[in-house]
Amino acid sequence: MSATTDSATHTARTPPGFDLQGHRGARGMRPENTWPAFAYALALGIPTLEMDVVVSADGEVVVSHEPWMSPAICTAPDGRPLSENEAQEHNLYQMAYSEIAAYDCGSRAHPSFPDQMPTAAPKPLLRDVLERAEAFVRRTGRDPVFYNIETKSRPEWETVFHPPPDVFAQHLIDVVQQAGVSSRTTIQSFDPRTLRYTREAAPGLRLALLVSQQADRGVSHNVNDLGFVPHIYSPSYKLVTPSMIKQAQSTGMQVIPWTVNSRGDMRRIIEMGADGFITDYPERGQDVLAETETSTDE
Repeated sequence: MSATTDSATHTARTPPGFDLQGHRGARGMRPENTWPAFAYALALGIPTLEMDVVVSADGEVVVSHEPWMSPAICTAPDGRPLSENEAQEHNLYQMAYSEIAAYDCGSRAHPSFPDQMPTAAPKPLLRDVLERAEAFVRRTGRDPVFYNIETKSRPEWETVFHPPPDVFAQHLIDVVQQAGVSSRTTIQSFDPRTLRYTREAAPGLRLALLVSQQADRGVSHNVNDLGFVPHIYSPSYKLVTPSMIKQAQSTGMQVIPWTVNSRGDMRRIIEMGADGFITDYPERGQDVLAETETSTDE
């Protein structure tokens, strides 16, 4: 593997033990990327909150999976559910945050998650999520929380749904640094451009390369395309094999697959030696991890 490794950036802190990450907070149980989902995961004691961010017209970093209002979960300020045909017209990059906050993206139950408890909630500002999470830790005395934040950027979306990658990444870096959580934050992306910029602009942040089934060319090719060895290799769980984990870990990367939801897949990922996984069901993940640890001790 010819990509360079920056040893200085690999001194960033990591959660102790297995890194169980709540996907979009806890999407299986609460509305995704909303404070109720993050609060649910925090109350469970989950080590890491995973979330996605976009940028608004007024330069705010907003927690959202899409850079528009999802027709599956969002309701317009007038109470009207959005249709598939009009969703992208509600472009967050063309809206001030005050406009974004008027939409409800929690009251409609997600059709793919029958156990999800609908709760009225807007798309929150990242800085508010970080502030509230840190306050939760201080108030309850639970272990410090880590953050895994994805830049939702694509070359074809640039200037339409988000700013250029360097501007996008810098907005995110500014919020994380102002919140004082850099040592506990990972920036992840499928878009290598935001990772390359963040590596130069904020070397104290951990970086994770997300890898989809469609774009996968193997660990060596994927990392060489990035141009350096990130802290974390984060593939679709369907790509994970024992040899892939061994190869990635041999270069100093942790392996944290996404999105692992069934108990069987959770056990498989743990037993293969992954360093963690991202799941919509963090409570289920805790149960499986405890079962696996118990069986190993026997």
